[in-house]
Amino acid sequence: MTGGSVNADVVGDTGGLTSSQAAALLASNGPNSPPLQRNQRWWRRFAANLVHFFAVLFWIAGGLAFVAGMPELGIAIFAVVLLNAIFAFAQEERAQHAAQGLQQMLPRKATVVRDGLTRQVWADELVIGDIVLLAEGDRVSADAVVLDGAGLAVDSSALTGESLAEHPGSGDAVYAGCFVVEGEARTRVTATGPATRLAAISKLTQAQRHSPTPLRRELDRLSRVIAAVAVGIGATFFVTAVLIGMPPSDGFLFAVGVTVAVVPEGLLPTVTLALAIGAQRMARKQALVRHLEAVETLGSTTFICTDKTGTLTQNEMSVVQVWTPHGSARIQGVGYRPTADVHCARPEARDALGVLAWAARMCSSGRVEETDGIWVAHGDPMEAALDAFARRVSADNGPAAPRMKFPFDPRRRRMSVVVGDSILTKGAPDAVLPLCDNAAAAAPALEELTGRGLRVLAVARRDVAHDEGSPQDCADAERDLHLLGLVALEDPPRPGVSEVLDRCRTAGIRVAMVTGDHPATAGAIAREIGLSRGDASVLVGADLPAELGALGELLDRDGVVVARVTPEDKLRIARALRLRGHVVAMTGDGVNDAPALREAAIGVAMGRSGTDVAREAADVVLLDDNFETIVTAIAQGRSTFANIRRFLTYHLADNVAELAPFVVWALTAGHFPLAIGVLQVLALDIGTDVLPALALGAEPPDNRSLQGPPTKGHLLDRALILRAFAVLGMTEAVVALAAFVTVLQAGGWHFGTDPVSTHVLLMASGAAFTAIVLGQAANAFACRSAERPAWTVAPWTNRLLVAAVAAELGLLVLLLYVPPIAEILGHTGPPPAGYAVAAAAIPAILVADATHKWLRRTRAGSGHGRRSP
Repeated sequence: MTGGSVNADVVGDTGGLTSSQAAALLASNGPNSPPLQRNQRWWRRFAANLVHFFAVLFWIAGGLAFVAGMPELGIAIFAVVLLNAIFAFAQEERAQHAAQGLQQMLPRKATVVRDGLTRQVWADELVIGDIVLLAEGDRVSADAVVLDGAGLAVDSSALTGESLAEHPGSGDAVYAGCFVVEGEARTRVTATGPATRLAAISKLTQAQRHSPTPLRRELDRLSRVIAAVAVGIGATFFVTAVLIGMPPSDGFLFAVGVTVAVVPEGLLPTVTLALAIGAQRMARKQALVRHLEAVETLGSTTFICTDKTGTLTQNEMSVVQVWTPHGSARIQGVGYRPTADVHCARPEARDALGVLAWAARMCSSGRVEETDGIWVAHGDPMEAALDAFARRVSADNGPAAPRMKFPFDPRRRRMSVVVGDSILTKGAPDAVLPLCDNAAAAAPALEELTGRGLRVLAVARRDVAHDEGSPQDCADAERDLHLLGLVALEDPPRPGVSEVLDRCRTAGIRVAMVTGDHPATAGAIAREIGLSRGDASVLVGADLPAELGALGELLDRDGVVVARVTPEDKLRIARALRLRGHVVAMTGDGVNDAPALREAAIGVAMGRSGTDVAREAADVVLLDDNFETIVTAIAQGRSTFANIRRFLTYHLADNVAELAPFVVWALTAGHFPLAIGVLQVLALDIGTDVLPALALGAEPPDNRSLQGPPTKGHLLDRALILRAFAVLGMTEAVVALAAFVTVLQAGGWHFGTDPVSTHVLLMASGAAFTAIVLGQAANAFACRSAERPAWTVAPWTNRLLVAAVAAELGLLVLLLYVPPIAEILGHTGPPPAGYAVAAAAIPAILVADATHKWLRRTRAGSGHGRRSP
């Protein structure tokens, strides 16, 4: 047994355990250490890039190349797979966070009472029953129950999602992984190690397994299609070869060569590089991608579940409006800066405002400080905002510190201090106003402020008579109060978030706010930023349906707001939306968010405010915690998907031109000479074909990528097949065969006559090879857009493609005129007539492609088409 827990209701006061009792419990229950997630060994992560279906297809192709007596080809294919795996592994490792988040969330030492003495022990030596002393700044080491305390405030946001500090009183629980922002307390440990709430959430996180990404499913489907086509073509050519009289052994080797030639060897590294380029571009936009395939998955997102605090808002509490019996005031400031514009409704309200601000600050310990030119909060953000408010209205400091304090109690929901000859009280309006003699006048203002979803505090005062003495208890202090006013605070939305939400709607992406905050606060922010429209109600986590189908139906709309959610709620929300067919992007920053981040198709963690556990569970880490960055990353993901379709179109079109000579040779039973051989096809696939394809994978994002919903079709769909095979590929094949025939006929060959001379055949084959390479160049520029003619897309927006085509043409010269290479490939430079016909491939492909796009636009305009992916 490791770890342990007891009933938290059994509080019991005690002087602490003895050393022998602690040692016995430690031996029985084990150390107070969380169950760390097992990171997969590096070699397993590397091997995963070698054994997915697409890679296996190329392993088989390389093996067949050896069988066909082409070991050089086999080695080249194996090298492509290996280099691709190394590249993918390196990219993922660069973004991999190796830190063990849970371990870092626990402190190294804790202060305990043992043997009647206060001492420090290692945190992993804590046992059930230990008395642990907590002070401001301490991290809670184990689940515990509060015995007594003074002004205790605990930040539990990493576990609960609640952005405001909690104030646990005697008998309330505090949990491992949280930290004390104010006050002190004496607590008794109730659970350690794997029995803590923190560990339970970790186990829930580790139980989640990522399902295959949309891209992985599409690549597997594409691999199966290519494998089936290659095997089918190989079998067809084997039968054809035998029927025309070729020996079966030679026919088998020929068929294997054709099978290997059909497989697009350059496709695998091109996909990986396109994802890597997308990941690098996202990193420059403050989105760190931890898994390459997450780049494309982001582009497929149809539903975003986002937190509120720090993502949609700035995570900076600020006083924005104040009511006093003498008038109201509006405060317009930025962050925690001590300067702001103060607008008072009446001049006499200014003095009342200063007294109110001073009293609110005296009731708070949180402060703002300037660090490196930036004003930041220290302690509770709400109390820091009150300090900034006092500075903004130049409140009189008065006495330096309270001489007596009655800490905040969650049951009283207020706190009080004695400062000089005054008692100052701050708390929830419904807890303070009944104690005031002038509360009735505040009712309309309170209704107006709470109706806007602002967090409202009431501040009151009572002057102590000289002969009264100090109050004996909080009840004695908090009586006969005079209301100084109401303070309304807000966490302002991030600038431009409304426009970003509009972009999501234009892009067909639904957005939901899923937060641990109060429903009124969440609803007000949602309305302010334009997420919720009209009188949309706010859902509460505890009221969500238990059945996933009903939950998904309830949530499957834009602008839904769910407040007071638990970790289990977020997990169920992600699962319910996934079951309805959505590709869900779930944001989170706390330990409580990690299970949902793993369940979602794309987990998005906060880089600034998030915990290591959330980052470890996520696919993408936002370095600036900004919702806009998510949408920017989605646009890049869509661009990456479009790039994959671009070079897939390019590859398949070229494969048609490379396969056409074999088809003509087979259909004529060998009477039509073979225009290009297997080695020439491989030189095209691994040599001239790769660089333009890689450049297409680097095509910059189109500003129209967020116009309309994400493409839900397959990578290889009917539109792509039609364009690649019937338009681009067929045009390229026709020109290549025309160049071949032109040179043959110039050499005296006619169909059905005796075979042409070897030299003429070599020149004719060179002409066909040249036509295919020139067709590749034109094809690359045509594939830059699925809608516009190639000449309307500025070439300098993708300088890599210009350089790649130039390199391709230079490689063509080497392959044609370097004697050893040309001899191995079986061709030579064509005559002028061959060059003239081969050069026609460029205008022919560009015109055919433009005509096809015009026809598609015409059909779409008449209502018979659909949006081009």
